[in-house]
Amino acid sequence: MTSPWLAQPQAASKTPRPLVRASWNRALQRQLDPELLLASLEVAEDELSDYRLAHPLASVLPVIRRLLVRDADDDSGLLVAVGDAMGRLLWVDGDRALRRRAEGMLFVEGAGWAESRVGTSAPGTALELDHAVQISGGEHFNRLAHEWSCTAVPVHDPETRRILGMIDITGGAQAVDPHTLPLMEATAAAVESELMVQRLRAQRDRIGAVTRPAPRRAASGAARADRAVLHVLGRDTGELSGGDAPLELSARHTELLTLLAWHRQGLTAGQLAELVYTEGESAVTLRAEMVRLRKVLEHAHLDLGLQSRPYRLTKALELDAQHVIALLDRGAHRVALATATGAVLPGSTAPGIEAVRDEVRARLRESVLTDASVDVLLEYARSADAVDDAEVWTALLRLLPPRSPRRAGIVAHLEALAAS
Repeated sequence: MTSPWLAQPQAASKTPRPLVRASWNRALQRQLDPELLLASLEVAEDELSDYRLAHPLASVLPVIRRLLVRDADDDSGLLVAVGDAMGRLLWVDGDRALRRRAEGMLFVEGAGWAESRVGTSAPGTALELDHAVQISGGEHFNRLAHEWSCTAVPVHDPETRRILGMIDITGGAQAVDPHTLPLMEATAAAVESELMVQRLRAQRDRIGAVTRPAPRRAASGAARADRAVLHVLGRDTGELSGGDAPLELSARHTELLTLLAWHRQGLTAGQLAELVYTEGESAVTLRAEMVRLRKVLEHAHLDLGLQSRPYRLTKALELDAQHVIALLDRGAHRVALATATGAVLPGSTAPGIEAVRDEVRARLRESVLTDASVDVLLEYARSADAVDDAEVWTALLRLLPPRSPRRAGIVAHLEALAAS
């Protein structure tokens, strides 16, 4: 597609910046139309709350609000948006009148603003280039955004440096003032530092839960049994929450509790031993391990109602893996995919754990292949479980429109899989 507007953007006498010209060229290669509203709602309203809650940036919103949002009040003429790594807006705050105007170009929570969808804009282009970007008025690819200016910066995981999302300021000319860019970069740095502090604090608490003396029980003597959750996705040892502090379990105790949470009807000593051990250890070995597990739970003031004959949990214990399946059953595929941060205890060779791992993986694959949108399927295809799955990539190719610019990359990937 060739656009007369692109041939003479803004004013005929003004040459676009190289960054902007390169972004326009990418938009043309993707066959985007500068005259059409290209943004669309990519996170359904009934999924948005769960998806935001599961996003890594949810815990650092107070930092963003303290540094940016409190200055973007109803008279500021500014909006502050936070989005995910795919360019989807998850939170939009600021001037209420401006928010209503921004709805006209679908700059709203849940909408996709990746450069691959809307062309040049600060949120999408910052993610595309992985650095801070300012876009003024007519530099936007889409005409509907010409009355707006924006500054955006990506936010990275403080350890892996992968992109977690972006922060954006949108409004009039003041959104691209010279002081705005360093302010945004400082905010991103503060957010990344806070994420690291939160992780170190959680690690300290886990260690402290094991090493510090047990707190005195309440006068009633009852152990705490608030909502207990066992986190096993993408971890070789489980983290158990619901007691006085998060509790890091040994690999073996994690396997035992995972199996008991999965098999709510209970298991005999022989059945549980077969699911845990790979070398035929006896039920006697299992019983000794269960005694140690009970002591660990008692020390942490966690009452899960662990019973024997058969071994079972009489009080609620939720696995994060079970939460993924519940989301799939509700049709919340995008949230389920965001929640499934890894395989169930990937380092475990226990037969029962391998069966649980395979079932969760199969349920996710089947559900996404059967019912998910093309964007969710694409996100799943890029995961470790599906990157070499030719059936997934073939299904993705069938779902894409014939003129989609994504088809060429998918065909190339399928050819590489066939060659290997």
